[in-house]
Amino acid sequence: MVCNTVLLSTTVLMKILLCLIIPVCLCGKTLTCSAGPATALPRSTPEEQGISSAAILEFIKAADRQVDTMNSFMLVRHGHVVAEAWWAPYDSGTRHELYSLSKSFTSTAIGMLISDGRLSLDDRVLSFFPEDAPAEPGENLQAMRVRDLLCMSTGHHEDEVKKFSFVSSERLTRQFLAMPVAHKPGTHFVYNTAATYMLSAIAQKITGKTLLEFLGPRLFDPLGIQEPLWAASPQGISLGGFGLSIRTEDIARLGQLYLQKGQWQGRQLAPASWIEAATARQTSNGSDPESDWEQGYGYQFWRCRHGLYRGDGAFGQFCIVMPEQDAVVAITSGTRNMGSVMNLVWDNLLPAMQQKRLKANPETHKRLKTAIAGLAVHPAQGAGNSTLASHISGRRFVFPANSQNIEAISLECTNGSVTLLARVSGIDHRIDCSSQWSRERFGFGRFPAQPAAATGAWASESNFTAKICFYETPFYITLNLAFSGDQVVLDCEHNVSFGPTRQPQLTGSAAAGG
Repeated sequence: MVCNTVLLSTTVLMKILLCLIIPVCLCGKTLTCSAGPATALPRSTPEEQGISSAAILEFIKAADRQVDTMNSFMLVRHGHVVAEAWWAPYDSGTRHELYSLSKSFTSTAIGMLISDGRLSLDDRVLSFFPEDAPAEPGENLQAMRVRDLLCMSTGHHEDEVKKFSFVSSERLTRQFLAMPVAHKPGTHFVYNTAATYMLSAIAQKITGKTLLEFLGPRLFDPLGIQEPLWAASPQGISLGGFGLSIRTEDIARLGQLYLQKGQWQGRQLAPASWIEAATARQTSNGSDPESDWEQGYGYQFWRCRHGLYRGDGAFGQFCIVMPEQDAVVAITSGTRNMGSVMNLVWDNLLPAMQQKRLKANPETHKRLKTAIAGLAVHPAQGAGNSTLASHISGRRFVFPANSQNIEAISLECTNGSVTLLARVSGIDHRIDCSSQWSRERFGFGRFPAQPAAATGAWASESNFTAKICFYETPFYITLNLAFSGDQVVLDCEHNVSFGPTRQPQLTGSAAAGG
C-alpha cells in the first residue's frame, strides 16, 4: 500500500466548507492509498439471482425520469452484480464524493479497534484528549462516552452542533470539547458530524495512523478498494464524518461485507458482533412509520423501513443493505430529495426479489442493457446554432467584482460548435459546450479546476445555456447567458447545495474593442 499526502491550507479548506459545494477531497490535506489490482465482484443476469430484468428496467426508467440527477446505480443479489449503470459523464472507474456515507467506514474502524481490545464503547471521550479539556468540564461532558459519539447522542443541542466549524484555527478536538453539553449523553439524538470527527481523532490517538492508513490493510486492500481518498483536518486527522471518495462498486463491497457479517473471501475482516450492533436500533430518532429517517439510528448507520439499513450521504449517496433479500444497492446521485431515491428502490426493486431463480428472459435483459448504455445526465436543451452566434463570437464580456469570482466570459462559435471561455479568479478556462457531454479539466465560479464535463445549446436566438458537471461529485451547474446589445446577463444555478442553489445574477459589458 502506498500513501501520499497533499498538505492542507486552512484558507483552502475554509473556501471549500464555507461554500459547501466542493468535496473536501479535491483540495487540502488528502491521503491517497493505492492497493493492487482489484478483483471485480462476480456478475450474473438478474433472472439467475431471482429478480426480473423488467423490474430493474422500470427502476432505471423511473430514476432517469424522476430523479435529478442520478449518477450511478449497482444492484448486488446473492453476491453477484446483476445490474450496474452510470449516467454519463459518470463512469465505473471514477471515484465519487460520499459525504456522510463516510461515517459508516469510520464506524467499521471503531468496531475493529474494539475487537482488538484497544477501545471500549464505555471509554470516556475526555480521557483521550486531556490537553484539550476545558479547565472545569461539566458533568455531562465528563459522562460522554465513545458509545454516545457513535449513536449521535452526545447531549449537544442542535444549535450548538450547527456552530461547530471545521475551518476553525483552533484544534477541532478542543473546539468540540468546549461546546456546551445541554443534555445527559445517551438521552438526546442530534445528528452530529463533529462527533464522527472525534471518533476519527480517537482512532488516530490509539493507532498513530489516520483512518485511511489504518483501514488500508484492514479493509480497503482486502475488499479491493483502490486508491480511496479521505480528506483530513489541518491537524492531519481524517475528517471521519465526510471527505471519503471511492467508486460505486466499492460502496457495494462495503454493503456486501456487512451482508456477509464481516466475512470476505474466507477472512473475518470486521467482527460479526459489531456489524449486528452497528446496524441495529441503538437510539430513537423519531416515530413516524413512513419516514426512513425515523426508524432508529445505529453506530453511524440508519435503520430503514422494511427491516433494512443503510449508510447515506448528502444529495443521495447510498449503501442500502437488505438482509432478508440478500441484496445490496449502491447509488450515487445529486438530488434535493433523497427520500425519492429510496422510494424508487422500495417500490420497484424490493417487491421484485424472489427466493428462486427465474426463467431466463433474454429479450427483456437486452432491453435493459440497451437502456443502461444510453443513460446520461440530461444535457443542455436547445438548438445547436443561433443567428446571433456569429455576431457575439469572440466578444469578451467583463463582469464587475462578484462573489462568484467570474471576471469575464466569451463564446467562440464555429460551424455550430461553441466553446465557452471564462476567466475565473484570474485563471482562464476553455470549456467545450457540445450537444453531448465533453470531458475535460476545468473550473467555474467557486469550483476549482478538476475533472469536469460540459454540454451547451441555444435555448433561444439570444440565450445560450451551458451545463457543467463535476463528475467526481454530485454537482452540476447550469449557466444561462442572455445576450442583448453590448451586455450579457449571467444566471448560474447549482443542482444541489447546502446553501442557496441559485447564485446572484451578474451583468457583464462588452470590453472595449471586443
